[in-house]
Amino acid sequence: MPLWETDAELFAIAQRELFTAVVGDIMDQLGLHQQFLPPQIRPLSAEMQVIGRAMTVLEADVYEGQASTLNPWTAKPFGLMLEALDSLQPGEVYACAGASPNYALWGELMSTRARHLGAHGAVVNGYSRDTRGILALGFPTFSYGPYAQDQAPRGKVVDFRVPIKWVRWWCGLATSCLGILTGCAWCRKPPWSRFLPGRLKKRGANSWCARPSRPA
Repeated sequence: MPLWETDAELFAIAQRELFTAVVGDIMDQLGLHQQFLPPQIRPLSAEMQVIGRAMTVLEADVYEGQASTLNPWTAKPFGLMLEALDSLQPGEVYACAGASPNYALWGELMSTRARHLGAHGAVVNGYSRDTRGILALGFPTFSYGPYAQDQAPRGKVVDFRVPIKWVRWWCGLATSCLGILTGCAWCRKPPWSRFLPGRLKKRGANSWCARPSRPA
């Protein structure tokens, strides 16, 4: 009998049994060596954890006062950001990349909407804003940290649910995300059936330790 039948069951087991470091160790053993996101991407608080399917979002820089072009999204204040946000499904993680680190890619209002839709968190290759509001909501947010400058006149979402790249890290459809304080990792179509037994085996090997192993 399988350990899980739905994503919700899978993520509940994974959140209980796994953490980023051991997932990274097991992926190394499987030959997947480029799965960690840059180390500056960290949760807004040490208690935040995220796990879910990535809903990928591609952002691009624009310039204030830019004349209209043949691209219809340039006429919209945030491009396709609202459409991308509204497309979030329960258990998904808003995963945004492509822009320069000159403005915030995530904020409190986005967190409120994402939580209402059942999303599990946000991971952005850049900054977030409205930190106190996000912390009050308790919505898992991974970013470079707080920076209040708005994206409205500086960046727009140009597409979503498409492959995106974080420096040398590719993130595509069916990618899963797992993140805690010490790092965030992707895996495209991850072999969860190998992660979980690997974790249980690793936990058994550490059973000699008098104190519980802590996430690292």
